[in-house]
Parts: sequence; structure tokens; C-alpha cells
Amino acid sequence: MTMTKKEYTGLILIIVVCVIASIAVFNQGAIPQDINYHHFKDTNPRFGIANFWNVVSNLPFLFVGCLGLYRLRGSKNVAVLGEMKYAYMILFAGVAMVSVGSSYYHLDTNNQTLVWDRLPMTIAFMALFSIVIAEFISISTGKALLLPLLIAGVLSVAYWHFSEQSGRGDLRYYALVQFLPMLIIPIILICFGSRYTGASAGYWGLLVTYLIAKIFEYYDAGIFDILKFISGHSIKHVMAAAGMYILLKSYEDRDPQGTANPSAIAI
Repeated sequence: MTMTKKEYTGLILIIVVCVIASIAVFNQGAIPQDINYHHFKDTNPRFGIANFWNVVSNLPFLFVGCLGLYRLRGSKNVAVLGEMKYAYMILFAGVAMVSVGSSYYHLDTNNQTLVWDRLPMTIAFMALFSIVIAEFISISTGKALLLPLLIAGVLSVAYWHFSEQSGRGDLRYYALVQFLPMLIIPIILICFGSRYTGASAGYWGLLVTYLIAKIFEYYDAGIFDILKFISGHSIKHVMAAAGMYILLKSYEDRDPQGTANPSAIAI
């Protein structure tokens, strides 16, 4: 199929971003995990649970993940690509697993438990990336990339983990896996047409909410000093889960008939 000028520009931008990001990341030495990352401001225990709010604030991930799986299996009003059904299910399963992995990490924050926090996140990120590619660029490409992207995500966490154990911790691959899709997805949303009416709104909502969540994470201590009872990191969990809920709602609200491709069907 012939690409439009806008789509061709988008493809060039994606290539340029990938090249620049890769050069920027690998043009420096190995990046070990900063041990100070584990020192969150709010460490207050409640009801016998250590770091209470940082632990229980993960419950929204479990809620939206399970809700997404339920809606995908039981609702005819969720408009998704039939060929990518398992990618959507992996996405919401990954979100549900984030609740478990992140809670486990925050009960005892260290590099060993952090593995189980990052692993489900990479699964969700990679599934989301393949879905966006399928919905906006090519179903066959998105489907073909799903497994390689998932493997790349898991290996990036495994590489970081074993490099830390050998005393030469290196986060570079994980950094690319987490942040490169967040740079590429906006380009896709702007330059490529959706297979559904209003489909891009849900993804923009997710991206904006994720950005806000990262801001809360960055100002973890300052927000705790202001609010006194909850920290920025805990709010980050809630905001990130809210972004996934926005995306799920967009799957329900968009028009399954608003596609020119018969492969885009409602299930």
C-alpha cells in the first residue's frame, strides 16, 4: 500500500528517534541502579504493612487489569482488533501483575524485589506498543512484533538483574524498552490514521496521565512534605492505573464501524 506524505514523514521520524535514542544511551558506559532509588519518602507502616501507601496504592492496577480482562472476554462493546486479541489480554494481564510485583517490591525495597516490579511493566509496555502499531500502521506488523517485543522486554530486565549481580549493573537496555515506545507512540498517533473513530484519544489520555504520574514520582518527597499522609510515588501508582482505565474506556466508546479495514472488528 502506498504511504501518504504524512505517514512517510512519521516513518522517518520513528527511525531518527530510534537511532538518536540508541546512540544517546549506548554512547555512555553501563548504568548501574542507583541505590538511592529504593529510599522512598513515605516508609510509614500501617495495619502491620510496611510502606503502607506505596504498597496498597497498587490495588488500582489489579482492578483495571482484571476489569480489562473481563471486558475483553465478556463484552461485545469493546472494539479491538480480533487478530490482536491476545495482545490486548497480555496488556491487561501485565497491568494486573504490576499490582502484585510492585506491592512485593515496596514491602521490601531492594534490587532483588525490584526485578518483579519491572518485569510485568515491560510486558505491559511491549504489548501496548504492538497494539498501537497494529491499530495505526499495520495489523500484520503489530502481530509479528508482539512476541519479539515481549522477549526483548523480559531480556532487558533479566540483563539488568544479572549484570547487577555480577557487580556491573547496566540499565541501558531496560531504559530503551521503557522509554523508547513512549517517544515513538506519539509520532504514530500524529502521523498515522486510526482504524477506529476517535481511537487516538484513549492513547493520548494514557500518555498524558503517564507523564503526570512520572512527575508525581519525581517529586515524591516534596509532595509527602506537603500532604503529610501520602507521597508522590503512591499517587504515581494511582495516576498510572487511571491512565489504563482511560484507555479501556476508549476501547468501549470508540466506533467499531469507524474503520476502513475489515480486519478491525469488535469482539
